[in-house]
Amino acid sequence: MVKVNKAVWYSAGLYFGCAACGNCCAGPGEGFIWVTEQEIKFIADYLKISKEKLCQKYLRRIGLRFSIIEQPVDKDCVFLQKTGSYKQCVIYSVRPNQCRTWPFWPENLYSQDSWNEAARRCPGMNRGKFYSCDEIEKISKSEKWWSDDKKSAIAE
Repeated sequence: MVKVNKAVWYSAGLYFGCAACGNCCAGPGEGFIWVTEQEIKFIADYLKISKEKLCQKYLRRIGLRFSIIEQPVDKDCVFLQKTGSYKQCVIYSVRPNQCRTWPFWPENLYSQDSWNEAARRCPGMNRGKFYSCDEIEKISKSEKWWSDDKKSAIAE
């Protein structure tokens, strides 16, 4: 028997299939793209630069945390680059947990209206793969995407 969380509006599950449009990484509004210390190391290793250089060139400190900077004019993530006629993430394989958990963010899961409002900008929402309520809860509560035994292997 499948366990269903009846306390949430999405207890019957939701559909999402990334359309690779880049809208979740793009402006027009400014936001925060939070990265952990471990994710900073992964990104720096992936880009073959020092953590210090990464922090200097691509991150901004907000209190005790770091956020990836955005392009000054359009507010797109600095790692969202145009290739041909579409945009793609240049650090996709080591992208932060925040990026990996889209669209299952608390603000999108708050109500059906908030989900549908986000879906106006994201063509992958309400289509594609089916996610059960349990899968959604697991994704939305995840804090890290790597396993401790793979920390060094991921960034290679």
